[in-house]
Amino acid sequence: MQDFKELHITTDNLAVRINLPASKSISNRALILDALAYSPYEIENLSDCDDTNVLINALDSNDTTFDIGAAGTSMRFLTAFLSKTVGEWIITGSERMKQRPIKLLVEALNYLGAKIEYIEKTGYPPLRIFGSALTGGEIHLQGNVSSQYISALMMVAPTMQIGLKIVLEGKIISKPYIKMTMEMMGEYGVEVDFNNDTIIIEQQEYQPITYKVESDWSAASYWYEILAFVGKGGIYLNGLNPNSYQGDSKVAELFNSLGVSTTYMSDGVLLTPNNTEITFMEYDFTDQPDLAQTFAVTCCMKGIPFNFSGLESLKIKETNRIEALINELQKLGFLLFEPAEGMLAWDNERCVITEPVSISTYDDHRMAMAFAPVALLRRIIIENPEVVSKSYPNFWEDFGKIENP
Repeated sequence: MQDFKELHITTDNLAVRINLPASKSISNRALILDALAYSPYEIENLSDCDDTNVLINALDSNDTTFDIGAAGTSMRFLTAFLSKTVGEWIITGSERMKQRPIKLLVEALNYLGAKIEYIEKTGYPPLRIFGSALTGGEIHLQGNVSSQYISALMMVAPTMQIGLKIVLEGKIISKPYIKMTMEMMGEYGVEVDFNNDTIIIEQQEYQPITYKVESDWSAASYWYEILAFVGKGGIYLNGLNPNSYQGDSKVAELFNSLGVSTTYMSDGVLLTPNNTEITFMEYDFTDQPDLAQTFAVTCCMKGIPFNFSGLESLKIKETNRIEALINELQKLGFLLFEPAEGMLAWDNERCVITEPVSISTYDDHRMAMAFAPVALLRRIIIENPEVVSKSYPNFWEDFGKIENP
């Protein structure tokens, strides 16, 4: 595939039906839980994204060395899973993955009875893991650490000899992802006690079940953005439901004030314009950090100043997303700034646009997809468009349906 995609799309009759990818977050948890339950059943509607395929290949492999590329979820989940799986394992990843911290998870697992060593730089992958039975016990973690660390520990907790008690201290971020893990563990027959800031999981056995993964609300956000820009027509998104485990289902409520209404149907949702538009957006994305790029781009292109908080985790994602948004939206004439740690704001200050506008994607799938809808308003170039394969492999094919429904 070419290393850039030039886009400028016009449409006056937006009427498309989109089969969204399956939820990556649910798929990856289901794979680990399925393995822990020694399930004979095949999981239905698994995500076909890079992150999930990496995890499938690792769990199905007879190898002892795993290269998980840029798949952060797979790195965290596999580290915990392999730590209780008898054998000697090596887990590595891309250059960016080697810069993403994993020290907190490794220290927690080692404290609970694991034996994990750093092969290169202390605190970062690659790791050498000597898998064996984990003792368990009580650990204290800051609530603002990645929820993937917490979920990784939770999922292996029932296999620990004395179970696990996690005490979260301070502000807890990404709580919906912790609750997603808890609810899914419950479906597999394991009881989790999560009250206030404490998670208690006794030693238990997972039960194999049949499981079907729902569609991805994070991926839906780009279609809300598209309709917000077009302002007429409708988009039908298959496979979404109102009672989702996914924190990003909040996108439906948030876009209601940016001009898009959501109607829940039997097998998905219908998006339609509602002509509502706020003049300023203030929101705490603590529970939905993956939506921040969508809303930053949407607000700028619609001329809506904003003040976003709860973005602490964005700096350790596929790229530093705060910095990336400031850099790339400046190319479109918007001067964003970081008022304080974990915040991003735009007060309507603008600058001259230098043509052509070529958006760097930083090996980050969400940068490519959040900026793609800008093509409905002006000509734009998306660099390295293939990065969407990380979570939404068919994104460009679906995006082309806007002009050719």
